[in-house]
Amino acid sequence: MQLTIRTAKAPIQANVIIPGSKNIAYRAIILSALADGVCEISGLQVSENIKLLIAALRELGIVTQLDEASRYCIIAGGNGKLPKKQATLWCHDSLTLSYLLMAICSATSGVYYFDGSASLRERPLTFMMNTLSRQGIQFIPGDSQKMPFTLVGADTLEGGEVILDHTANQHIASALLMIAPFARSPFTFTLHETVNQSHIDMTCAMMAEFGVLVHRIHQRQLMVPVPQRYHAKDYVVEPDFAIAAYFFAAAAVTGGEITIQPVKLAQSKQPNAKFLTILEKMGCRIRETKTGLTLSGPAQLQGIEVSMRDFADTFLALAAIAPFAKSPVRISHLGPLRQKEKSRMTAMKTELTKMGIQVETGEDWIKIFPGSPLGGVINTHADARIAMAAAIIGLKAPGVIIDDAKYAEKTCPEFFSLWEKLAEPLNISA
Repeated sequence: MQLTIRTAKAPIQANVIIPGSKNIAYRAIILSALADGVCEISGLQVSENIKLLIAALRELGIVTQLDEASRYCIIAGGNGKLPKKQATLWCHDSLTLSYLLMAICSATSGVYYFDGSASLRERPLTFMMNTLSRQGIQFIPGDSQKMPFTLVGADTLEGGEVILDHTANQHIASALLMIAPFARSPFTFTLHETVNQSHIDMTCAMMAEFGVLVHRIHQRQLMVPVPQRYHAKDYVVEPDFAIAAYFFAAAAVTGGEITIQPVKLAQSKQPNAKFLTILEKMGCRIRETKTGLTLSGPAQLQGIEVSMRDFADTFLALAAIAPFAKSPVRISHLGPLRQKEKSRMTAMKTELTKMGIQVETGEDWIKIFPGSPLGGVINTHADARIAMAAAIIGLKAPGVIIDDAKYAEKTCPEFFSLWEKLAEPLNISA
């Protein structure tokens, strides 16, 4: 599907309801399922993966009631145990979903069959499976490293030391942290420098909100005392700044104004909220009120040199507005780079160069020089974020056509229908 982006004729003025953070939603759903009573989660982004996670919990006997229109879900927690001792779980193509479900199943002495799409079947789960095996969890076949497999859970996890090395990531770490309170002895987690600390901080903060404390021994070592249990609570998921970044960037680059629902930036658990600090340094103004969070763009964006080590998810939004700044924009510390960030950096350089923009890159940095991007067909490289970044450029550069724009639907299904309305002064719901 090719899509031509409508150029903004004037500064954008809009109110946008941003869907809830998927990272917070994943954690809130798992913590609610592990809690000792009924929880109501509101502000959800009802994506395919969220629906898959809730469906999987239902298969495991956790009572759930999802209202997609109102974006809330009621979950009756099992106090650390799963009511059903046998289930088949479909993870589609999501590793994150796989880690969460493997963790939650490991603390119940049941038999659970895991499977996923052809692409997920090709992705190794070695670290997670080896770690759970040391906790007394069995996998059938015994030499399994990929899906499909059967997981045989245990009544109680052993606990002890877990070293999260360079082959692990924040999703594995978070999944293991959340089941740690149900172990026989305390878990101690040592995190490699490649594990994103900000996402671990999010997990620990949310565990505390549900009644479980995590002790920080030092910067990269955590301990979860036992016994502890999660207590049921109602939870409001804050707006997803990984999506909001693109709408804020639209206001920044057109000198317009975007308002999203109220959120307290200083209390946000999302590292991607730091993106607003970057825009502020580039000349934007930010206002927090009881009715919303507003960003106003300047007449001319300023260049900047910035480290995005903890919130690299938003670097494509910054790269998209960079050509319109007064001076170069250098984005550094994108690493230690995962393959995804390397691919995105390479892809963005390719597309901006095609549009006549000078770009330099290094091992973990990209520098984008001011210019006037030319229109043309933008290759999304099968990446939702590149499609969304191209939409930002298209607001200022006439003739931008996005090839395979459908990929944006994976992150925000309504993204382009909303984007086309941005030039209209109205309330829009993402």
